[in-house]
Amino acid sequence: MDVIRRGSEVLRNRVGSQLFAQVAGPDGPRNRERIHQSPGPRWFGPERAIRVVHGDAAMFVGGLRALLLQSLHPLAMAAVAAHSGFRGDPWGRLARTSTFLAVTTYGTADDAETAVAQVRAVHTRVTGTAEDGRPYRADDPHLLAWVHAAEVDSFLTAHQAFGAQPLTRNECDAYVRDTARIATALGVAQPPLDVEQLRAVLDRFRPELRATAAARDAARFIVKEPPLPRAARVPYKALTANAVALMPAWASLALGLPTAPRLLAPMTRRSGDVVTGLIRWAMAPPASSRTPPAPPSTGR
Repeated sequence: MDVIRRGSEVLRNRVGSQLFAQVAGPDGPRNRERIHQSPGPRWFGPERAIRVVHGDAAMFVGGLRALLLQSLHPLAMAAVAAHSGFRGDPWGRLARTSTFLAVTTYGTADDAETAVAQVRAVHTRVTGTAEDGRPYRADDPHLLAWVHAAEVDSFLTAHQAFGAQPLTRNECDAYVRDTARIATALGVAQPPLDVEQLRAVLDRFRPELRATAAARDAARFIVKEPPLPRAARVPYKALTANAVALMPAWASLALGLPTAPRLLAPMTRRSGDVVTGLIRWAMAPPASSRTPPAPPSTGR
């Protein structure tokens, strides 16, 4: 039994290290140590709901859903298509997003403020004109409100479906309230403070949303054409299938995303349970350490 246990631990460490390196980038280990080991006050204590959500493997599903949902705002999609470099460097973008979420969720208050300032500085340089002739800028509070609402709704929806510790209703409200602190720092005016307000924000944006050619192209890239090694394609397909399954039906239809027949829905859900469970197992901290891994996600 000891041999089996040691072999399992070696395999877990190997898979977890590879996955963490892919998600967090070459600076991941150094960033993780700074985030979790630096002394000082944090924006969020260990008991806060945001730590539960952002530290769970369900974020892999939530991050994919967030990208797909966010693309439905023509101005947000225009900014991403022109400035994010998601096609040329998707893993670099993922690493930057993952690090931002980890720093603001788990890092010191000083580091969180620095990370926010860096993002805001980048936003001031992201300007342009969408294909319909409307100008956009990434620091527009209205556009930031959409990106934030779509992200928070996606993370929470995925967590409630696949998280190891689904939240109660009050805890869901607490999670939305926690994320509002980061949103306010980034420039969102009056972000939602509970689930009811979050739903109201999403409903208000509905008339502005549509699938542009750029959005459908991005959806195809995310779902069907990611630059992945062969061994990662099957679990990735399970993640994307569940991200799509958690999307509003009208959104999936607009983006031309494949949806599983209703009879196959339980199989799709089961695949999500299996893959997120494997990721959770692989990325669990070593038995000798209580330091949680940097939360993997996409989004900003």
